[in-house]
Amino acid sequence: MGADVTSTAEGAEPLILPKPDLHHIVVVGGGAGGLELATRLGDKLGRDTWFRKRQAAITLVDRSRTHIWKPLLHEIAAGSMEADRHEVEYQAHAHWHGVKFRYGEMIGLDRAKKLVHLAHTVDEDGREITPDRWLPYDTLVVAIGSVSNDFGVPGVKEHALMLDTPEQAERFNRRLLNACVRANTQSGPIRSEQLHVAIIGAGATGTELSAELHGTARGVVAFGLDKIDPEKDIKITLIEAADRIVPALPPRISEATTEILRKLNVDIRTSARVTEVTAGGVKLASGDFIGSELVVWAAGVKGPDVLAKLDGLEVSRSNQLVVKPTLETTRDPDVFAFGDCAYLVPPGETQAIPPRAQAAHQEASHLVKQFRARLRGEPLKPFKYRDFGSLVSLGHYSTVGSLMGFVTGRKMIIEGFVAKLMYRSLYKMHETALHGYWKVTLDTISRLLTRRTEPHVKLH
Repeated sequence: MGADVTSTAEGAEPLILPKPDLHHIVVVGGGAGGLELATRLGDKLGRDTWFRKRQAAITLVDRSRTHIWKPLLHEIAAGSMEADRHEVEYQAHAHWHGVKFRYGEMIGLDRAKKLVHLAHTVDEDGREITPDRWLPYDTLVVAIGSVSNDFGVPGVKEHALMLDTPEQAERFNRRLLNACVRANTQSGPIRSEQLHVAIIGAGATGTELSAELHGTARGVVAFGLDKIDPEKDIKITLIEAADRIVPALPPRISEATTEILRKLNVDIRTSARVTEVTAGGVKLASGDFIGSELVVWAAGVKGPDVLAKLDGLEVSRSNQLVVKPTLETTRDPDVFAFGDCAYLVPPGETQAIPPRAQAAHQEASHLVKQFRARLRGEPLKPFKYRDFGSLVSLGHYSTVGSLMGFVTGRKMIIEGFVAKLMYRSLYKMHETALHGYWKVTLDTISRLLTRRTEPHVKLH
C-alpha cells in the first residue's frame, strides 16, 4: 500500500490506485517527533540494504515544505537566527532516508477504509498545486503538534501574533523591524506604545522571547537607527496569569529567571489576567491597560481543530488525541498519536505527559522499536516517560534550568555556561537523530565560521 487516492468527482467514492504489497505506515506531521520517527523508520524499514530487504512503505505528510525545530521559533521571531540556515527540506530529506513525502494538510479521516483526507493546496496566486486527495494507510501516526490557545479572549486573533510556525515567527520579526525603521524616520516623536512589546504568557516561549528581544532590538538600533534610544523607547512587558513566571518549572528556576529578566528591565506582571487585546494594547482584569503596538500571544496550547474531526477518535478537553500507554488511540489500534497532539496520563500518575521536545523525542524512539515488533506480530510495550529536567534560555545573558540526578533521583539547579551548553545540546541531539553525527559536526563548524562575518541580528 502506498499510492495516493483521488476522488473521481466531488462526493464520489475514492478511486484507489494499485499499491505495493507492503505494510504502509503514514506519519502525519513533520515536527520534532514526526520527522525523527519517519527518518528512523525509513532508515530501518523503508529501503533495501545489503543485509535486509525493505519491510514497510513509509510516508511523511506535512502542510509545509520545510522543518524548523519548534523551540527555535522565539529566536527567529527576535531576529537572532536565520530560519533558512536551520531548515530541513522535507522532499530531499525524505528521499535520502527511504521515505515518501506528501505535501498537504490532513483535514479528515476514514477509519473504516483506512484513508487520510488531504486538502488541496494552492500557491500565492491561487493556482492549485496538489488536488484534494485521500492517502491509504495500514498504520497511521498523528504527530501534528499543538497550537496556541487564545481561550476565547477578544481581540487575540485580530491584534496579537502567535509563534506556532516559522511563518508566524518571521512575520513578527518583520513587524518589529518595520516598527523600528518607522519610528526612526517619522517626523513626530516616538510614542510610548510604539516600540513596546507585550508578551502574554510567561511559559518557556514567552520568557525566552523576552530575553532574546532585549538583545536583538538593541542590536537592530545599533545599525544606524540613531533616533531611537533603546533604554527609553524599547520596552518589554511579560504578562502571566499565574503567580510566577515559568510556572510549570520549579520555583527556584522561576526565581532565578525573574531576577535575570528584571536586571534587563523587563516589566514582569504576574497574577495578571488578560481580558482583551486591542490595536493599541492589552487590557487586564485589574483594569490596567498596557499600551503596546506589538503583542505576542504565548499563553497556553491546545490540539489543532482537525483532531476533533478524525472520524470519532477520542479527544481531551484540550483537544488532544487520548492515547493508551502503548500510544495507540483509545478507539483504533491502527491509529497512533504522540507529541504535543497526544494526551497520555501514565499509569499511577495524575498529570499528562507535558508538551516538551524531550517527550516527543522519547516517544519517537519508542515507536520505532514497537513498529518493528508490530511487523513481527509481537505485542506492543507501554511507553515510559523519563523527565530529564527543563532548561530556559535567556539569550546570551544566561541559561537556567534543572537536571534530573541519575544517582540521587533529585533535580539539581544549573545556571550559566553549563546550562547553556546543555540547552544547545538538545538541538544537536535532534539534528543528529535526523542527519547523523558527521553531517551535524560539519554543519556546526560551517555556521560558526559564517556567523563571524555577518551581523548577529536579522536586518531584513
